[in-house]
Amino acid sequence: MEHAKYAKAKASRVPIVREALGLVAYHAGNWAEALSELRAVRRMTRTDDHIAIIADAERAIGRPERALDLAKEIDKERLAKATQIELAIVAAGARRDLGQLDAAVVSLQGDDLKAEKRDPWSARLFYAYADNLAAADRKDEAIRWFLNAAEADEEDETDAAERAAELTNG
Repeated sequence: MEHAKYAKAKASRVPIVREALGLVAYHAGNWAEALSELRAVRRMTRTDDHIAIIADAERAIGRPERALDLAKEIDKERLAKATQIELAIVAAGARRDLGQLDAAVVSLQGDDLKAEKRDPWSARLFYAYADNLAAADRKDEAIRWFLNAAEADEEDETDAAERAAELTNG
């Protein structure tokens, strides 16, 4: 974080420097700084590459409505597929934050939510879907989708297998 802040002090008008600080701040849980820096990058580059992270930071500081607004105002067709999926996951989380559990579940349903898919984002999408199913008290479906997520999770990025076991035993 200190290195990124130093770089910003020396080159604040260089988008990649601001991007680095924004991403480091996000991963450190410094949501306000992440928002500030990634919004600046968005203005400087006129791209929406980090829109899902911006929306997630809005959620983290307690503004799920703003996260949903961002998700609605973006032309999703112009985003990379991975960013589209991440934004959908964040928007579902924002709906969940607002107590809209059924809407969170439905918002993740689509062509990419197929158990046999193995795209780079499949494990995260399946996991988010399962997590929202569990929150909506749809235990059996949640277990199935946590198991799908575990199968798709070649990089072992999630605790999907453990979550499925907890639901099965709980």
